[in-house]
Amino acid sequence: MASSTPAAPIPAQARSKNLRACLLCSIIQTPIDFRRNGCPNCEEIMQMKGSPDRIQACTTTHFDGSVAVVDPEKSWVARWQRTNKYVRGMYAITVKGRIPEDVEQELESQGIKYRPRDQTEVD
Repeated sequence: MASSTPAAPIPAQARSKNLRACLLCSIIQTPIDFRRNGCPNCEEIMQMKGSPDRIQACTTTHFDGSVAVVDPEKSWVARWQRTNKYVRGMYAITVKGRIPEDVEQELESQGIKYRPRDQTEVD
């Protein structure tokens, strides 16, 4: 049975140090994928599509581990990682860094609490 959730492509260079993780949702993609398509989960807020400066500010190469999420709504790992409402794809387990202050303020203005993915804030 096929999933109705759109899938983010799994990076072909999975061992590449060129991969980046979104600081908001932790999806892992190549810089080229972020530039071409933006973030498949939070592009509306992050606005990375076509913006190398925004990609540099809103993603990082500093992340630990990765998980492949195939069926986000049914995966206990996706629930544990807080990615169960996102698209299928590769996600970093922890991401080092924080989103820019202006993006965090934008989230707050929309009533969304930013939760860093570096495990500094415990649920």
